Amino acid sequence: MVSSTDSTTEVIVTTRGHLPGAAEYARERISDVLAQTGKRVLQARVKLTRHGEPSETNPVIAQANIDVDGRLIRAQVEGSSVREAVDQLEARLKRRLHDIAGPREARRHAEHRAARQFPRIPMEERQIVRHKSVAPSECTIDEAVWDLELLDYDFYLFVEEGSGIAGVLYHDGESGYRLAQVNPATENEHAPSVAPVSLSPAPAPTLSLDDAKERLEIIGLPFLFFIDAEQGRASVLHLRYDGNYGLISLAD
Repeated sequence: MVSSTDSTTEVIVTTRGHLPGAAEYARERISDVLAQTGKRVLQARVKLTRHGEPSETNPVIAQANIDVDGRLIRAQVEGSSVREAVDQLEARLKRRLHDIAGPREARRHAEHRAARQFPRIPMEERQIVRHKSVAPSECTIDEAVWDLELLDYDFYLFVEEGSGIAGVLYHDGESGYRLAQVNPATENEHAPSVAPVSLSPAPAPTLSLDDAKERLEIIGLPFLFFIDAEQGRASVLHLRYDGNYGLISLAD
């Protein structure tokens, strides 16, 4: 479904699964948010998905990708119903838009978020349905934290500016963030930062994709940072909203 918030902005709403009336409700709520930005919204896409598993506590996933004056904002939430998911999406987008309204500042506190839920598919039935190779983004830890939150990612793969070492930044409970690197650098080797980040002392394991899948299943986390044994690249294997795998690797 395509709708307009004004003469320059299109909101594209797509649905997957049985969601009667969902597109109209999402259009109305997200259009209201965008109308209050005071900035040019170049593109707005909303995707609503309902899982087929009746046992899922929050079967509805709402995702939004918004281009505001060339800056990408992303949000993803889950809910027990369409209204709950869309209302949460609206609230999260408001926070993201508020973040970019002023100057870019380092975060001194982590944003609390509930752990995402993923459909329970047997490991042998899961497939890597998307493999993305990304150019190395060299930045400070504070900049990585900013992008992690603004894009609503569970993790952020980057090259730390001070040490020049690839790593993954992710949420660490409710108190802050954690950084794991291919070869852990000391705090003094990192570029100065103020975000509450703890450092993993363990180097990234070198694994085949099959071994990475098994390791991910064992640790019970939504993603695994490792070095792809075949490619020799820093990579993250992660669970997707549909229960399958996604794979992100740093390009050469």
